[in-house]
Amino acid sequence: MSNKKERVSNSQPKSNGDSFKKHSKRSIVATLLYIEAAIVLSLGLWLIFFSFTHESVEVAPVLGEIGFALLGALGLYVAGRGYAKGKNYGRSPAMLANLIALGVAYYQIQGAFYIGAAIIIPLAVSIIYLVLAIAKSENS
Repeated sequence: MSNKKERVSNSQPKSNGDSFKKHSKRSIVATLLYIEAAIVLSLGLWLIFFSFTHESVEVAPVLGEIGFALLGALGLYVAGRGYAKGKNYGRSPAMLANLIALGVAYYQIQGAFYIGAAIIIPLAVSIIYLVLAIAKSENS
């Protein structure tokens, strides 16, 4: 009997607090990147709808913006998948996209579009912080 109990207790993985914190941070970053990808995708879809409902639209710039929005959403989704799977290939794109988002938020503030900046800034800052925290904990 005791031998059977011993085998059962040895078969369960032992986890420490650092491993749990690392995985929970990764899942938070993945979730935030999925949310950010959904926002960028919805903006791209809105541009498609906008181009059909308004008469005076320059086609080439709108197509470029739609293309960049769709590629950006796909890139953020793939970066989120990388974080969810524990891979490092999502680290640089997540950092770059959110540094760009901070620049976009700056110009939104300059253009008095405060609600857009109020959404982007906390999302981008939290992702940047968590990406750096994960990189620091994995490299130490």
